Amino acid sequence: MIARYTRPAMGRLWSDENKYRSWLAVEIAASETLAAAGLVPQRAADAIRDRGGFTVERINEIEAEVRHDVIAFTTTVAEHIGSSEDSRWLHYGLTSTDVVDTAQALQLREASAIIRDGIVGLMKVLKRRALEFKDTPIIGRTHGVHAEPTTFGLKLLLWYSEMGRNLLRFDAAAEDLRVGKLSGAVGTFGHLRPEHEVAICARLGLKPADVATQVLQRDRHAAYVSALAILCSTLDKVATEVRHLQRTEVREAEEFFSEKQKGSSAMPHKRNPITAEQISGLARVVRGNALVAFEDIALWHERDISHSSAERVILPDSTTLADYLLAKTTGMVDKLLVYPERMLRNLESTGGLIFSGQLLLDLAESGMSRESAYRLVQGHAMRSWREGLNFHEEVRRDPEIAGRLSPEMLDRAFDFRRQLTNVDAIFARVLGPQSTDSDA
Repeated sequence: MIARYTRPAMGRLWSDENKYRSWLAVEIAASETLAAAGLVPQRAADAIRDRGGFTVERINEIEAEVRHDVIAFTTTVAEHIGSSEDSRWLHYGLTSTDVVDTAQALQLREASAIIRDGIVGLMKVLKRRALEFKDTPIIGRTHGVHAEPTTFGLKLLLWYSEMGRNLLRFDAAAEDLRVGKLSGAVGTFGHLRPEHEVAICARLGLKPADVATQVLQRDRHAAYVSALAILCSTLDKVATEVRHLQRTEVREAEEFFSEKQKGSSAMPHKRNPITAEQISGLARVVRGNALVAFEDIALWHERDISHSSAERVILPDSTTLADYLLAKTTGMVDKLLVYPERMLRNLESTGGLIFSGQLLLDLAESGMSRESAYRLVQGHAMRSWREGLNFHEEVRRDPEIAGRLSPEMLDRAFDFRRQLTNVDAIFARVLGPQSTDSDA
């Protein structure tokens, strides 16, 4: 199970103890609200609040006989209340899912606060490291092939910006799930009234669903797990880039490797990107859970339980994994080893081939047709690839190019700083014109 990896707060949140504690919170809120409305004796509501309790062991013992978890729960709570005159008002006017779905909203609200803190924490680290490497040149790659210069800071800034979108999506999905329902077996308020639901939800810090069946509609939950899946896919994206940069032939950045860490049982030299690989692997689980959440939307008529069995897996596991992967990604980025000299060496390794686009533009600007310029530049580029020549030196010796571009103009065409003049403007777009390494 995933639980052994998680931080204690998330692990406790999805424990049986906390689940039943949330159920009891709903029962107490309902009793107190109905007592205020004159439907339940105040003495009974006080007894439910003051003496209502449970043990997980006793609930499990009863459930083994009755095969119904909510009945086992209410029976156990009634035993703690003691007086049948008071305990008979427990669960008054409610159906099981009124309690279960509303209590689950409380758990998800708590889980969402933990995950949100993780998102914000990762954004702070990404912002700090983006500013740290804002002007550190690195080769940009498309299709895995050297393309044109960029900076390592821009890679980090892009992840920071994407995490900002993840935060917006996650906040919206979490808010959409901050709802309860206490409208009865088919959502018609057959035993309570809409104003009772409003008051009960208010006591719990929730909003009432505008309309429900026996259950809250699962499009909300699907949107939530989808937001987690997209979030974890961004973390996978970060991890995948680190894995590529750590390859021996590239080695522009790598995970922190402690003094006593071992990379392989057979090869003592190995420094493997194990954290990044764990992130990529576990992100797949959350994406798979999103598909299950989609399948949970369609239920038979006013309710069946095909969704609830699946949610007992996908909601704890998805929130736990999101929390875990955020922590792992934050640590990985925070301690990432970065090698600017290697980045520059790789950038220059093709003998200037990466400046073919700039040379093309400069020749066109000099008066040569674009088609002729493309043919001329590509001819030198393909020959340099094929024969391992220095592209810069080859074009410098071409009389047709030399006749149009002075040595100074040609050197400028091969200056990566020319293509990075707008990096500050991009940072200003994302972080603001007065961007500093303050909190995100």
